[in-house]
Amino acid sequence: MEYTDQLKRNVIISSPPQRIISLVPSQTELLVDLDLEEKIVGVTKFCVHPSGLQKRKTIVGGTKNYRMEVIESLKPDLIIGNKEENERSGIEELMGKYPVWMSDILNLEDSLEMIGAFGQMLGKKTKSEQLVEKLKNDFASSLPKKGNAIYLIWKDPIMAAGNDTFINEMLGFAGFENLVRTSRYPKLSEKELVELNPEHLLLSSEPYPFKESHLQYFKSLLPKANIRLVDGEMFSWYGSRLLKAKVYLESL
Repeated sequence: MEYTDQLKRNVIISSPPQRIISLVPSQTELLVDLDLEEKIVGVTKFCVHPSGLQKRKTIVGGTKNYRMEVIESLKPDLIIGNKEENERSGIEELMGKYPVWMSDILNLEDSLEMIGAFGQMLGKKTKSEQLVEKLKNDFASSLPKKGNAIYLIWKDPIMAAGNDTFINEMLGFAGFENLVRTSRYPKLSEKELVELNPEHLLLSSEPYPFKESHLQYFKSLLPKANIRLVDGEMFSWYGSRLLKAKVYLESL
């Protein structure tokens, strides 16, 4: 069967695939929640949900570097990746050998489209449609306004989520106005952070693991800001983890 991925590439796969490698943690969790765990043969070292999955599956590397010999030994009939999270040259090498379906997620609509596509090509159409309908209801209207904010993903250098990201989409739903209006993940100097003067500063748990020990440093820069640690998975994972996101975002 031929399917079109979110990079507008035509991907020919067996229908449905029996040996899947997932190179994206949030999409790995989605596969499991679509009752496809038995079809997964390989995952990354960052595929931490559900708990224990890594012990049951073969680790093929990280999201940027892949153990090509291990992937070859698994004989996948489908590899699932993501434009932002996976390293381009490695993915292109895999594309030359295997069917590779790529997602490209910037907003909730992209996420719902990806979930629907998984259901269609993996023989889980009904279950994926139920998931999409639930998420449409959950995210039908934004939460009450909380004020402006900056969402940090890295410490040295300081890096923030900009306006062309899925995180920005979740910030808007949660009621935050993102002050970082440049694209993707810009670096910010201490001076730029102070000049932006956010009402809220959100320190993500990933990819940089901000801890309680970082709060005082940022408080010294922004003494009037409401500074808090937040669960990065709830802002950046665009698969079935979204089922838990609304309740979490309401709690902030």
